[in-house]
Amino acid sequence: MAIPAWLQDAVFYEIYPQSFYDANGDGIGDLKGIIEKLDYVRQLGATAIWLNPCFVSPFQDAGYDVADYRRVAPRYGTNDDLVRLFHEAHRRGLRVILDLVAGHTSVKHPWFKASAEALPNAYSNYYIWSDDWGSSDPAYRFINGYSDRNGNYMINFFHCQPALNYGFRDPDPQQPWQLPMDHPDVLRVREELRDIMKFWLDLGCDGFRVDMASSLVRGPQAEAGLRELWQDYRSWLERNYPEAILVSEWSDPAAAITAGFHLDFMVHFGAPGYTSLLRQENFRIHNSAFGGGSGHSFFDRSGRGSARTFADELTDQLQRTAGLGFVSVPTGNHDLGRLRQGRSPEEVKVALTGLLLLPGVPFLYYGDEIGLDYLTGLISKEGGYNRTGSRTPMPWTADPERAGFSTADPECFYLPPGPPDRPNVEESEADPESILNLTRQLLQLRHAHPALQAAGAYRTLIAGERQPYFYWRESEREGFLVALNPASEPRSARFALAGADRARPVLITPGVELDVRPGATTLTLPPVSYAVYQLDL
Repeated sequence: MAIPAWLQDAVFYEIYPQSFYDANGDGIGDLKGIIEKLDYVRQLGATAIWLNPCFVSPFQDAGYDVADYRRVAPRYGTNDDLVRLFHEAHRRGLRVILDLVAGHTSVKHPWFKASAEALPNAYSNYYIWSDDWGSSDPAYRFINGYSDRNGNYMINFFHCQPALNYGFRDPDPQQPWQLPMDHPDVLRVREELRDIMKFWLDLGCDGFRVDMASSLVRGPQAEAGLRELWQDYRSWLERNYPEAILVSEWSDPAAAITAGFHLDFMVHFGAPGYTSLLRQENFRIHNSAFGGGSGHSFFDRSGRGSARTFADELTDQLQRTAGLGFVSVPTGNHDLGRLRQGRSPEEVKVALTGLLLLPGVPFLYYGDEIGLDYLTGLISKEGGYNRTGSRTPMPWTADPERAGFSTADPECFYLPPGPPDRPNVEESEADPESILNLTRQLLQLRHAHPALQAAGAYRTLIAGERQPYFYWRESEREGFLVALNPASEPRSARFALAGADRARPVLITPGVELDVRPGATTLTLPPVSYAVYQLDL
């Protein structure tokens, strides 16, 4: 399968629309607000935007409970506003992918309202229902007594998110509610999703990040069924929209990419390496990327973590996906804790240096580029629960009340902007030592050098318990050494690197020392530091 060439140098910026920028003064971010900030996104160094759900919804799960896939929620604007966003983004060289909630809808969706009716109709099998009240398969979750229909509906996540019916691979003949993947009603659901994708692609969308992408097919041979399903969609895309991409929420790149996706994340569902990298003990949903079996994040000042689990897992995933698609190690997202959480600005700089120069395609969560922190003590908003603190407004200015996010009364804000000393874009831009300006430097460096882009080679040089993390990126003509020491004590490591005497520093913390001698190179890093060296090959 082909990979669009633009992914090689892509950097995605994830925007949570209700929290990014409010252009109409109602306290909720909107599409016109995003359009007004497109130059900021471009100047940051991003080349594409992932937009979290913006469709009509009762917002019991922040828009991941869709009630109309073809209409923008009025609080964000109109379909015309979204089309204008596509146009204005493209005019600036940016692409836009939408969040596609493929595995379920809201209970308020017309399909489900019809499916829940007592008498059979054209939508009865659009969702998975069982009329076995006493012994429905314990491997799945069902809701009882919702409507007059004599049965229970399967859910994907919350009670308000009934699972769409893409069928069972090898259904149990003793369970007649398990329909096969080639059942006519199941195939109708499959075509509905294709039509939804076509609708937005024809209007200018550049692809989709697919929510819970591995949840669509069920049964003992579900993995084979998922490959059949997504490879069908991928082949259709390549025939009709060859520049469009599919990004999965699967958390197993090797499985997702061989199933038909262009890209998958090494994050929370199945990646112990990511868990070990960025773990915060007080935020369990933030499975993170560098800590090994110690339970400590590699990026903690304690120095008790390890990058080894992550490095080994990344190497394995890169080998299994080479030439087929790309891995992404994001800085965070709307479901995870903030990168800043529990870390100083200098620690965040070390983490961003490591994350943004890795192979694959970087995803930068809005606010991480200025060190926006997780806001504790919030009451759950729209099903956010312990994720709510990662979804607060983007601070554009130092205004202590409104943060430059909205002209509305702060009491009307979607979420509060946090304490007055929060970081903000205005002050970060003026500070040459800010996290924001380092982020811009890192992304400029990445864009300028193929070795640091998606397909550049990767090799682990140093990773282990109480050790720094050194890795090597390489293309035909150049190589880069990336060295990270997040610990509060200096660390040194010896390693082999041919031509190390020709290495020159590109981005470096003061106090780093590179000692090159015959047969051995030693790099010494001061506390909480990073170093990036370039070497012509």
